[in-house]
Amino acid sequence: MKRILTQCIKELVQFRRDRLTLALAFLLPFLTLLIFGFAIRLESKNIPLIVQDFDRTNLSSSYIERLYATNQFIPYKWSGTDPVRDAIDRGIAKAAVIIPPEFSRDVKAGKNTELQVLIDATDVNNARVIKNSIQQVTNFFMRDQGLVPATSSITPKMRLWFNPGRLESLYIVPGVYGVVLWIFPSLLSAIAMVREKEKGTILQVYTSSISATELLLGKGIAYLLIAIAEALVLMVLGSLIFHVGLVAEPTALLVGTFLLLTDSVMFGLLLGVRSSNQNAAVQGVALIGFITALLLSGFIYPLNNIPFPLSLVPNVVPARYYIDITRDAFVRGTGWAGVWFDLVMLAILGLIFFNISRRVLSRMQLPN
Repeated sequence: MKRILTQCIKELVQFRRDRLTLALAFLLPFLTLLIFGFAIRLESKNIPLIVQDFDRTNLSSSYIERLYATNQFIPYKWSGTDPVRDAIDRGIAKAAVIIPPEFSRDVKAGKNTELQVLIDATDVNNARVIKNSIQQVTNFFMRDQGLVPATSSITPKMRLWFNPGRLESLYIVPGVYGVVLWIFPSLLSAIAMVREKEKGTILQVYTSSISATELLLGKGIAYLLIAIAEALVLMVLGSLIFHVGLVAEPTALLVGTFLLLTDSVMFGLLLGVRSSNQNAAVQGVALIGFITALLLSGFIYPLNNIPFPLSLVPNVVPARYYIDITRDAFVRGTGWAGVWFDLVMLAILGLIFFNISRRVLSRMQLPN
C-alpha cells in the first residue's frame, strides 16, 4: 500500500508542475463543453426558403406569411431568368415553393390545387424536416381558412414528456459529459504512462520490486483524483452556463461518474502500456476513444440506426452506458431502477481494462 501511495503522490506532483497537462485536464474539456453545447443543434432552424408567387392574391400572401410565421424558414429573394432553379442549384436556398397563377380561384372553387415544392435533399434529414414542416403549415392554413373541416373523429392529445420545452441543451449537455469525461482522463493517463517509456524511467520500474498491479494502481488513483476534479468543474460550469440541473436522486450519477472515470483512466493506462511514444498514445485515444464516444455511444445518433455488425461495438463503449446515466439524472429522473444495468457494465469494462493492462505490463517486467 505504501508503494501505491508513493507512486500516486509522485504522479500528482509531476502533474502540478506541468502547465500544459493542467491545461489539457481543465481548459480543453471546458472549451469542448462550450463548443458542443452551443454548436450542436439537432433541430433545423433559419432554413432559407424562396417563394415564387404567380397568383399574387390575398390568399397566396396569407399562405406565404404562414410559412414564415413558423420561425423555421427565413425569406430569401433571388433574381434571374430562373430564380428558383438557380437558388436551389447553388445551395443558397434549401427549399422553394412555387404558387401557380390560379391558386386562389381554384382553392375557393374547391378544386384540387397543386403547389410545386422543391427541396434540396443533399442533407436527407434536413430535407425530411423541411418536407414535414411545409406539409404541416399547408394543413394548418387549409383549416384556418375554413377549406377543410376543423374537427375530425380522432383528435390526438399530445404532451411532450421529460422535456416539454424542447430544450436541446437537456439532450446535448448530458451527452457531452459522457464524451468529455471518457476522452480527457484517458488521454492524461495514457500520456503519463508512455512518458515513463520515453524518459527511460520505466526500466527502473521493470527491475524494481514494485509489481504491475501496484504501478497501475498508483498511477490510476492519481489520475482518478484529477478526473474527479475535472468532472466536478465540468458539471458545475455546465449547470451554470446551460441551466441543466438534476431531476433525480444523485447517488446513481455519482457512482456512475466514478465508474466511468475509472474506466477512462484504466483505458488510458492500457493504451500507454501498449504505445511506444506520446504521438501513438494520443492517436489511439483519438481514434479508439473519441470516435467511438462521438459516433457509437448514442450521443448524437440513435444506436438502433447502426447496422450489424458495427452495432456490436457500442456494447464495449463505456461512454454509451454513462450517457444513459447522465440523461436519466438530468432529464428522465428514474434513478437506480433505470440505470442499474449501465452501472454493472461500467464496472465490468473497468475490470477488463485493468486486467489487460496488468498482464501486458507484467510480461514486460523482469522476473524477481
